[in-house]
Amino acid sequence: MPRLLRPAVLAAALAATLTLPGCLPVMATGAAVGTMAAIDRRTVGAQTEDQGIELKAMNRLRSALEQPGGVSVTSYNRKVLLTGQVASEKDKRTAEAVVGELDNVRSIHNELQIAGQPSLETKTADSLITARVKAALFNAKDLQANTIKVVTESGNVYLMGLVSRREGTRAADVASRVAGVQRVVTVFEYITEEEAGRTAHRE
Repeated sequence: MPRLLRPAVLAAALAATLTLPGCLPVMATGAAVGTMAAIDRRTVGAQTEDQGIELKAMNRLRSALEQPGGVSVTSYNRKVLLTGQVASEKDKRTAEAVVGELDNVRSIHNELQIAGQPSLETKTADSLITARVKAALFNAKDLQANTIKVVTESGNVYLMGLVSRREGTRAADVASRVAGVQRVVTVFEYITEEEAGRTAHRE
């Protein structure tokens, strides 16, 4: 990544992260914006479908769950991560079933917790952890950090993206060393080093 591009991308990532999640569906999405869209490993079609999946999922969950406001939906290359809190085991199963019925969803990773909604303090801490993890990934010279989506819930960090095995292992190690991180869960889709290298020239 050229020296002039890295600060701009980092600033965009941190600005987006510092918005508290949970109030609107777009705040917890994997949608790429501006410069980051141009260097995303997903196709433009996949990026568009991911946005559609997130919005449709949130709309349907509002009417299907007892406690819909605590759920976040993140889609990356049509692979969906469910995080947040629900009122019961039934709601947890329902959320997965509802999202699974959407067009283009390839798989679901259900990390929903049966608990009350987190406090503002917890949400703020999670936003700061996400910002720190993103900054740490950008500072790792052997990673294309813009290809990795970071989601934090109650100190648990979830990493999504199209990465090689080496990149995935390295990213998880970098994230695990960030202050405040309780656990790192990788929800990656793996590609070969050759496939990963094809995006390098675009940066």
